[in-house]
Amino acid sequence: MPPSLYDETIAAQIIERLCNGETLVDICKTDGFPAVRTVSDWCKNHKEFKEDFDFAREIGYDVIASDCIRIADDGTQDFVIGEKGPAFNAEHVQRSKLRVETRLKLLAKWSKRYSERQTLEHTGEGGGPVRAVVNVRIGSSD
Repeated sequence: MPPSLYDETIAAQIIERLCNGETLVDICKTDGFPAVRTVSDWCKNHKEFKEDFDFAREIGYDVIASDCIRIADDGTQDFVIGEKGPAFNAEHVQRSKLRVETRLKLLAKWSKRYSERQTLEHTGEGGGPVRAVVNVRIGSSD
């Protein structure tokens, strides 16, 4: 069966792996799995799969967030033993910081729950659209 045809077994594996925090791109690199575009088509054409897919993504985002905490809390390689004793391993600390920041930035883009952005809604009189009033003077007042 070509991977472009909807396959419930593959679909269930995709859902499971999304729940584990894997990205769809990485999942689709697996031999025998459909392309990302195909999975997108499955979401369009199979309502139940789309619902499971969205729910799995949210669970996966929590896994990624938990991974950020684990990375930040892991100090096992923050110091190395050098000739003069323990020495601060700045490269490892910076790499850990980059790993956490990258994940958090992606989470903020992917999920409203992890976004720091606040949406402001502006409404006009009576809850209607905002009206801008511009006063323009033509000519000089000399």
